[in-house]
Parts: sequence; structure tokens; C-alpha cells
Amino acid sequence: MTAGPALIAEIDREPALHPRLWWLGHAGFAIKYRHMVVYVDPFLSGPNSLLDPSQIAHADLILSTHPHPHHLDGETLRPMLAASPRAKLVLPKSAAEAARSLGIPYERVTTTDGGLRIEYFRLGEYLRVYAVPAAHPELHHTPLGGYPYLGYLIRCGGCTIYHAGDGVPYDTLAERLKPYTVAVALLPFDGRASGNFTAAEAAQLSEEIGAHWLAPMHYGTAPHTPADASAFVDYLLFHRPAQRFKVFAPGEGWAAPED
Repeated sequence: MTAGPALIAEIDREPALHPRLWWLGHAGFAIKYRHMVVYVDPFLSGPNSLLDPSQIAHADLILSTHPHPHHLDGETLRPMLAASPRAKLVLPKSAAEAARSLGIPYERVTTTDGGLRIEYFRLGEYLRVYAVPAAHPELHHTPLGGYPYLGYLIRCGGCTIYHAGDGVPYDTLAERLKPYTVAVALLPFDGRASGNFTAAEAAQLSEEIGAHWLAPMHYGTAPHTPADASAFVDYLLFHRPAQRFKVFAPGEGWAAPED
């Protein structure tokens, strides 16, 4: 397991001509493409955290899917934003006040909503982030607040990574995702322990959207989640042998395959 300054150094030196992902535990990922580093739902203030957020000086975007503590953590975000001066925190527009209550100034926040797109440019390269509504467990929406739970489609060159945040499948989710040709689907697997996908639902959604790779997350770091992904692996091997999948070790880096 790579952690601490060694993990930060690995992310820094990786050329990432094609997107590369590192799992940080729970729903947290670092994604690097070219010169750009995106963190999604980092939770780095727990006892088993892999990184000291005050040492992360390379973040460009920090994406939060919703304002629950393991996804919008002030003890993680305040030092990260202080150490990464160019970084912006991207989150649902209804979560802006929650971020402010954690001591995050408005000028470091960019809000978004289902169906909206954010573009980020750096050193001649760019990536796009599309927001997709998440059902946790229902699709809540208000005219002023929009969707309080989001997933993100992160488009890096010709590769799209889908981070689902927290949630369960809903009737129009696959149709929303199909146009983006998802290469890697990061889905929250805990067998409904905290209102997320079962292994069967994760595999079904991946098939419906044609995801090349499926990776489980949101387990092993809280009492109400499974200790590991063994049930997920068993289901796929037995019921969906054609579905390619990746189970990350904490701190492990993995280059998204180019196919």
C-alpha cells in the first residue's frame, strides 16, 4: 500500500497521458490526466487516512458529490484548499451553504447541478466534468436547490470516468449516461447497507451503459459498509464473467485502459 508523501510523489511524477486513478478509501479517488489532478469525495481525516490533506499541493479540482460528512469533510477540504491555491471545490448548488458552514469561502467554490458542465484548462490541456443526478435513495429536486446528490462524468481526452457518488439505480440513469461512452464506472457497492448499489445492480448498470470497466467503492471504511469487496467479486465471477472489473487496494494507482 502506498500512502503519505510517497503517494503524493507518485501522483506528481506520473505522466498520465491517459487517465490514471488512485483509490483513497471509501468513495475517495484521485484522478490525474496530463498535468491536471482531480480529487473526488476525498475523506482524509479518519484514523486510517492515506494522505495528510495539508500536504496535497497539486489539486486542480476537488469534486464533492453531496454534503454528507464522508463526502464533504471540512477537516479534509480546508487544508487541501489552503495547500492547493489554484483548486476549486465543485459541489451541488444546494450544498454551498454547507461548505460555507465548514469554513470554506465562497470564492473557492463552484456550484453545479444535474445536466450542467464544467470545463477546466491548464497548460494547453483540458478536461470536462458533467453532473448527473443521483438517487439517494430517491431523486430529490427543488427549483432553487436543484439536485442535492450528484454523480460526475469526468471526460479526459477520449476517456470518460463515471463516479456515481452515493445512490441507487433509477429509471433514467442509464439513458443519461449512455451518450458519454463510459470507460470506467466507479459505483458505490455496499449491498444496500447505506442505500447504495448491490453487486447485481452495479453489474446491470455497467452492461446497460456499455462501461468497459467496473470498480466498486464505498466499502471497508465505516461500520455500516462491507469489510471488503469479496461479495462483489464473487457475484461478477459467477453471474457476469464477461464484465471486466477492477478492485483497488488502498492507495493503488491504475491507468484506465485505452480500449
